Amino acid sequence: MATVLCFGEVLLRLSAPGHELLLQQPRMAVHVGGAEANVAAALAGFGHHARLAGCLPANALGRAAAGELRKLGIDTGALAMGAGRMGLYFYTAGAGQRPGEVLYDRAGSAFALAEPAAYDWPALLAGVDLLHLSGITPALGADPARAALEAARAARAAGAMVSFDGNFRPTLWAASGREPAPILRDLFAEADIAFADHRDVGLVLGRAFEHEDPDARFAAAAEAAFAAFPSLARIATTVRVRDRVDHHHLGARLACRDGRMHACAPIELGGIVDRIGAGDAFAAGVLHGLLAGRDEAASLAFGQATAALKHYLPGDAFTLPAGDVDALLAGGGLDVRR
Repeated sequence: MATVLCFGEVLLRLSAPGHELLLQQPRMAVHVGGAEANVAAALAGFGHHARLAGCLPANALGRAAAGELRKLGIDTGALAMGAGRMGLYFYTAGAGQRPGEVLYDRAGSAFALAEPAAYDWPALLAGVDLLHLSGITPALGADPARAALEAARAARAAGAMVSFDGNFRPTLWAASGREPAPILRDLFAEADIAFADHRDVGLVLGRAFEHEDPDARFAAAAEAAFAAFPSLARIATTVRVRDRVDHHHLGARLACRDGRMHACAPIELGGIVDRIGAGDAFAAGVLHGLLAGRDEAASLAFGQATAALKHYLPGDAFTLPAGDVDALLAGGGLDVRR
């Protein structure tokens, strides 16, 4: 199994119970999350040595979050404790035709305030096979953006593979007051594998991909991404069709630089419990497949199945072992396991 380093902010998610609105009742459920932490948690559960780098507040919330990450099997030795507050987000689950809603409260967090020079990337990347980053980190400020780019460049210099998830968050970028395209373009340029759809590619390249056929649209975006970013070898995405908030169809696509294209037929997802973190589960599943020596088609199928199962797990993180994903791929039954 591989050694993976993820870099990003750890958050606390506060959500209304069930399908209630925030503060409809005077209680909220709390989960530890964050895109990069979710990937680390899934990879740790699949048997990899998953480490998380970043900064938590030096207070009870930061210590409690670090403890929860350790329970998920994540190595928190690269997580510093510093000044600032805990990053939060509030989540209202949707129902029927009412969409879910996320409200961020991250300004002034310990992660956002951490100096880029605080991260000794050559030391943190020693022995690391893969570095995973997302486009959320640079949306949090100039310092996190600089730290992420320095991490990516140090990983390439060290011979580690770089994985980048576009994860465009318009509300965070709007609050930052900075133009996302040039910042994200620099990170795409360092990636070996990108998790992005045609909209992410269109954003960084300043062009639209308007093909009516979704396969043709993704193929065109992938071709443009490979032309723009010589280091990029693979690009993968989910394809989601929503009938209702709790009923989706989830497909997946993966394109290779040599022109090979892989696709997974959609999986029907009814009675969804919690879709937050499904994209992170997909990325972790694809990465696990590649790191474990599976070919691209098998890795894509594993990522799709991981994402599908995440819809039935409360909280942000995917916490099932690889055997459960393989059982779904093998057509395992739904009887109670005894």
